[in-house]
Amino acid sequence: MPRQNEPSDRQLLRSVRVRRGLDLGDHDPRETFGWDKDESQLHLVNEVVAIGELQQRLFAERRHSLLIVLQAMDAGGKGGVIREVLAGINPAGITVTTFGVPGEAELAHDYLWRVHRHTPADGHIAVWDRSHYEDVLVVRVKELAPEEVWNRRYGHIVAFEQLLADEGTAIVKLFLNISKEKQRERLQDRIDSPDERWKFRLGDLEDRQRWPQFQEAYHDALVRTSKRRAPWYVVPGDRKWVRNLVVARIVRRTLEELDPQYPEPEEGIAGLVIG
Repeated sequence: MPRQNEPSDRQLLRSVRVRRGLDLGDHDPRETFGWDKDESQLHLVNEVVAIGELQQRLFAERRHSLLIVLQAMDAGGKGGVIREVLAGINPAGITVTTFGVPGEAELAHDYLWRVHRHTPADGHIAVWDRSHYEDVLVVRVKELAPEEVWNRRYGHIVAFEQLLADEGTAIVKLFLNISKEKQRERLQDRIDSPDERWKFRLGDLEDRQRWPQFQEAYHDALVRTSKRRAPWYVVPGDRKWVRNLVVARIVRRTLEELDPQYPEPEEGIAGLVIG
């Protein structure tokens, strides 16, 4: 349970949910919400267990599904969220898809084709490490398409996500908000660590030089596509323990709102003794 000065689930979600008047500068990447680190890590364990139990009911009921979209600047912590927050989910009920640079087959189709194939089936959770939003982020900042092309994609995305919501998919979109200084630290750690160096690419530095342009692109994407049934949340990303607990509470609360229930067993099973 949160301390007296800590936000409730409702207050927390309201504070990080994107609204029309969004100013990313008002969202501190080092925010702690008054939490204690050690206690919060214990709370995370409880959240992970709760998410796992809710996922079992979601899988059994097979009426709804959940799509979790993770977006962040390089070294923002998407992999850490997947490892730490979703560790308690039965692997049979979850898929994780990483969307990198589009391949030849993907480029031969409309830009939503490659993501639509990875939407979750009934009873399942799908996690997207990057997503269709790259087509209004990277494509915009690096000028891979003219403005008239990427600008109309916001409307496409809203309609696409409304389709998924209408068909029973709950959507949670998480922007892991890290500071430029924290990104510098994490990128340097990758370079300095032999076990992490493979994650670094020189292109990360090119993207870093475009930090203001990416922040502007994120602002527009968040504001223009955060809807009631497909909301965006700005998650403080500098402190991993805060990031993980915020994400866990958002995911757990979303699953609770779906209220999945175990199906009724077949008649005649109660009291059955197998010889």
